[in-house]
Amino acid sequence: MMRSSCARVAAAAVGLLLVAGCSSGSSSKSPDRVADTATAPATGVSGGGGGPESAPPTAAVAPIGWTPCTGGFQCGTLQVPLDHAKPDGPKIRIAVMRKPATGGNRIGSLVLNPGGPGGSGLDFAQYAATRYPAELRKRFDIVGFDPRGVGRSTAIGCLADNAMDAFTQLDATPDTPAEEQAWIDGEKAYGRACTDRSGDLLGHVSTVDAARDMDLLRAALGDPKLYYLGASYGTFLGATYAELYPQRVGRLVLDGAMDPSQSAMAANKVQGGGFETALAAFLDDCVGGGSCSLGATREAGLAKIRGLLQQLDARPLPGDTTRRVTESIATTGILSPLYSKDQWPDLRRALDAALRGDGQRLLDLNDQYYERGADGRYSNLMSANAAVNCLDSPPAATTREDVERDLPEYVAASPTFGRNLAWAGLACASWPVPPTGKPHPIRAEGAAPILVVGTTRDPATPYSWAQSLAGQLASGTLLTYDGDGHTAFGRGSDCVDRAVVDYLTQSTVPPKGKTCR
Repeated sequence: MMRSSCARVAAAAVGLLLVAGCSSGSSSKSPDRVADTATAPATGVSGGGGGPESAPPTAAVAPIGWTPCTGGFQCGTLQVPLDHAKPDGPKIRIAVMRKPATGGNRIGSLVLNPGGPGGSGLDFAQYAATRYPAELRKRFDIVGFDPRGVGRSTAIGCLADNAMDAFTQLDATPDTPAEEQAWIDGEKAYGRACTDRSGDLLGHVSTVDAARDMDLLRAALGDPKLYYLGASYGTFLGATYAELYPQRVGRLVLDGAMDPSQSAMAANKVQGGGFETALAAFLDDCVGGGSCSLGATREAGLAKIRGLLQQLDARPLPGDTTRRVTESIATTGILSPLYSKDQWPDLRRALDAALRGDGQRLLDLNDQYYERGADGRYSNLMSANAAVNCLDSPPAATTREDVERDLPEYVAASPTFGRNLAWAGLACASWPVPPTGKPHPIRAEGAAPILVVGTTRDPATPYSWAQSLAGQLASGTLLTYDGDGHTAFGRGSDCVDRAVVDYLTQSTVPPKGKTCR
């Protein structure tokens, strides 16, 4: 099921994003998806604490006590206020790690966020420290942090692992009143579990809160301005930082951009269209390569996939010893590899097997998306994702009548995934903490030039979002990658990589209309 706007980290990053709750993320590494289950990124500073002129008192920044840790990194903890409006109140911890610059002429710290919300910046930093261009690693300390509510920082907790298994198998495209009620009850139970296990933290994990933490991190690192690279949801975090602290913007790369001006419903529909486009591109690749078991044409492949999902809605396939491969699990298993073209072969094999009656590969892809380990344990990716998204924006729908009214628009935008996205819009309807943000354009007047990167066939953060964000930002410049997959930097385009490196190391902004292929 799609929860929101997250990003998965299969081979690359975490870009969960999906509108109702989130979008993926595995804890590995690059900006590949973490659906960045991504969903509506609308967290405004209004309600979340106001703009720069109304920012709460600045908390004192204690130095980070660095100790050696894995792979030549240094690890430490930053103490920040639970509530930034009460800087002397209770504190929570932010886990941080850095890999010192390897060469001379150091510029400063490059702070990273892989997406989600809910993706681990610690894992992402370890990926970047070996995979990013050598010039960046020579000139910058590579810095990752788990945002509040995430991973090894003070973390949000919700469902126990066995309850999460049951939750992911709920019918996300209910066809009867009983199935509809089961879905609604499941969402309510999820929110109650988060309250029980997370307490006061649940009301203080908005993107505005995380952006204020990031400014304290910047100060603790000793940098007068922020150098930052955010992927997927990380673009929303970076843009929010620029809105709050425009004069402290050094160089910001926002790759796989979200549009902060869109409502949750609008974002969900656009994202559905993005995944539909990615599925069509996958099928074109399959058909063009010959011997595609899904059919001889894109249309034939779409019909076969939709038929499979309809079949699983009525008759799930066997999965592991405790789970069946339902329509919801299969849908997540299909969405997950659409984040990265490198995973299209995995999707072909999974669909081939499912059409022969074996759902195990789709189940594995589902688990990758939800960060469920072989031991049956989940990371807190989805818990954090839901908590952040539900604070950042009002829900896409509040009643089943809203969903039924909007269903035709969702299905028109995405015939394959539209019903799923429509019902996912209820994810925040019964959330125990009211939203503190709302959709609004971000201008960040007075900020230094900001580089926005958009991929033309990005499934999780459609290209139109990058165009919109670059246009909103007073100092925004758009770099276009004409290609497939979620995000563009570090994904094989020398043109994109060169432009990003030149911007970060030399402040060279690409010319207007620059497109890489």
